[in-house]
Formats: sequence, C-alpha cells, structure tokens
Amino acid sequence: MTPRLIVSDLDGTLLGSDHRLHDSTVDVLRALVQKGHHVALASGRHYHDMRVFREELAIPAHLISTNGAYTHAPDDRLISASHLAPEHAHTLIHLPRPPQVRLSLYRDEGWHVDAEAPHLLSLHASTGFTYDVVPPEQMDRHGVGKVLYLGDPQALAELEAQAHAAHGEGLHITYSTVDSLEIMAGGVNKGVALAALLESLGLTAADCLAFGDNLNDTEMLTLAGEAQVMANAHPALFDRVPDARRIGHHGEAAVAHWLAERFGLSG
Repeated sequence: MTPRLIVSDLDGTLLGSDHRLHDSTVDVLRALVQKGHHVALASGRHYHDMRVFREELAIPAHLISTNGAYTHAPDDRLISASHLAPEHAHTLIHLPRPPQVRLSLYRDEGWHVDAEAPHLLSLHASTGFTYDVVPPEQMDRHGVGKVLYLGDPQALAELEAQAHAAHGEGLHITYSTVDSLEIMAGGVNKGVALAALLESLGLTAADCLAFGDNLNDTEMLTLAGEAQVMANAHPALFDRVPDARRIGHHGEAAVAHWLAERFGLSG
C-alpha cells in the first residue's frame, strides 16, 4: 500500500455547519491512520485553536496553521514559522480603515484584536480560543504570523489595494471568507507549507489528497495530486482549481463520505 497524505481545511470543509467534527469524520480519519496514511489539518486558524480538533480526532496529525505561517508536528514540535517583516506588520496595523472593520494579529502564542468583538468568538465556541484586546498603538509588530481584517467586503477591497501598493511582493494576500482579509509574509500559504511537509514525509504531490472551500486553499489544492472542492465553496475557487473534483457540502460530512468511498471503508 502506498501511504497518502490527506490534508484538509477546517471551516467550511472538514467541520460541520456548527464548526465541529462529525462523528463519521472522526471515525474515517482514525481508520485511515490505522491503515498507515498520514493526516494534516490546514487552516487559517491559530495553532492553539486547531489543537482541540486534533485532540478530538486522537490521531497523530500535523497542523498547518495561520494559512501556512506555522507547521507543527503531531508531538507539538514547531517545524517552521514564518513572520511578517516588522516594517510590513507596522504598515498593516496602521492602515486607515473604517471603525467597523476589526484588526486582528495572529502571533506565536495568541490573538490580538484592536477592540472588543464578541461576535468573532462564535467561530471558536467549541475550542475556547479567545482574543486579547490590544490598541493598535500598543501592538507589537514583531512575531506576527498573520494580519487579519474583518468587515465589509468593499472596505476590505480598499485595504487589500493599500496593502498591495505599500509592500507588493513582500506580502501574501488572500481571503478565508468574503469578509475576512488575511495577510501573511510573501511566499507564505498553505501550498508552500504542504510542499515542505510532503518532502519531510518522503511523499510526492501525487501522493496527496487535499480538501478545501475557500480562496486561501488555492495553492494547497493546486499542488495536491487529488484535489477536492466542497459544494459550498467560494465560486471563484472552482475557476482557480479547474481540475478539482466537486464533492458534497461540509454540513453533510462530505469529506468523510468521499474518503470512505475512495479508500473502500464503506461497510
């Protein structure tokens, strides 16, 4: 048997509409690991946020967090970390923006937000991950894995243009949802992190099965030998990864169902 690496995004992909793991998803991934396959979770979420899902799965999964800025081994060893240049982080922290747009920083050990935003915590209700409020003028520009803006898509488009004009190739700019603009250092994305992980495991891209639903999954899906895009995916993702298979809805545990059929686990 040729071992495979199964890598999946979380929200909108592996997790249900309640941002939790389906029982069938847990069962299928455990069965695949028992057969000798590898599993990685790849998300825009913070590492400490993602660990809860790995603990629930109870499998030795690698974690690619903060859109590829960090990769951790199954034993929690940090494999790689990529930070925004401090001067780039400083620019992004201080870009002019409407007051209703929230600014977040994902740092090595936590999540900083510029003002109280309790509505953001619903995504993390099952993990207990929470933010610390830090005024922009007090935000540390060092050790930043990701700058995140949350708010109106039109306002985010203007911020995207400003960020690109300021630092261009020094940034990797993407979206995890239409109202979530995410900026990492240039060359940092899930695909780059996945390529490094495959090499460390002695596997090729052809040995990889990837699942995703949004624009920040583009590079990961493009790299994988077998790419699957969710039925609920961002419409533009189908155009960006035209050779990907379209599978079912994340709310119906489509990843688990597809993997069970692909590896003959049904029945």
